[in-house]
Order: sequence, then structure tokens, then C-alpha cells
Amino acid sequence: MILFLHGMGERGDDLELVKIHGIPKIVSSKKDFSFIAVSPQCPIEFVWRDKEMLIALESLLLKLVKNFRIDKSRVYVTGLSMGGRGTWAIAAHRPDLFAAAAPICGGGDPETASRLTKLPFWVFQGALDIVHYPEESEIMIKALKNKGGEVRYTLYPEAHHDSWTITYDNPELYNWFLSKKNN
Repeated sequence: MILFLHGMGERGDDLELVKIHGIPKIVSSKKDFSFIAVSPQCPIEFVWRDKEMLIALESLLLKLVKNFRIDKSRVYVTGLSMGGRGTWAIAAHRPDLFAAAAPICGGGDPETASRLTKLPFWVFQGALDIVHYPEESEIMIKALKNKGGEVRYTLYPEAHHDSWTITYDNPELYNWFLSKKNN
């Protein structure tokens, strides 16, 4: 199962917005997607990093794993922009729930790095991004590496904020996810 966290512009109560980018967009056109895709929508008054949202995401994941045939050792999380920040946040909130994480163009809280050392990360970022600067991702990468964490970094030299289209179109990302399993 892969949890996808959308960006700021897709918040609200219109689920069609969630399908604009990332995993939901791919799932709508690719019927043989290898994952159960979970793409909740963040209410307009929140961001994914808010405590209320982290608790809601945790509850959702636990219910899905309990009530459906989901391999709980192969649950992954990814998100873009606000969802990239949310990826770092939910991973720090409950690292035990995930086998791997792929935040795209969104930084996190370096104080949480010690909670993330057992979780492999692949971080993606556009070098020309002026919405979420590359330094935001790089601070997290450095903090994670300093704590002994496993992190891979792809910096697209020509990409601006939309570094997610090239990332989610890359089959290597999904192969990387599938190569990761937690105990």
C-alpha cells in the first residue's frame, strides 16, 4: 500500500482536486498500478503536518491494515510539496508503520531525524524550486545522515517546484519501494 499526500492546492472537499498530480493521476490512467493507493484529502484549514492530521492519517492507516488484506510490512508514504513535508511528519510520527518514504520538494523538522534512522528515504527536489528551496530537503538529508539514516537524494538540475511529475513517472521509484520491507 502506498499513502500519497497531495500539495497545498488540492486541499478542501473536492476529491477531483486530489487527482490532479502524483499517484492519483497515475492510477486514473494506469490500471495495472502495483500498489493499493490511498490518497486522502486534507481539509482546507489544515496542513498534513498538523497534529490533528497526523493522528487522522495514523488512524486511517491502522484501520486499512486491520480491515483489508494489506501487507503491513510493505506500507509506503510519499507526497509532494505540502505532502512532502507531510511525508517527513507522518514518518516521524509513526516510523514503524512504513517500509520506506519518498518526500518530494518538502522539508521536515531536523529534530525528528533520530526517529527516522530505520526508515529508508528517497528525497526528490528541483534545484530551481523557489516554493520549497532545495536547502529545506538538504537540511533533512544532512540531519538523517548524521544520525546514521539511509537516504538517497535526487536533485533535478532543471526542475522548478514541479519535481513530482518526473519522479512519479519514473518506474525506478516504484521498484525501489517494492525492494523495501520492514520487520
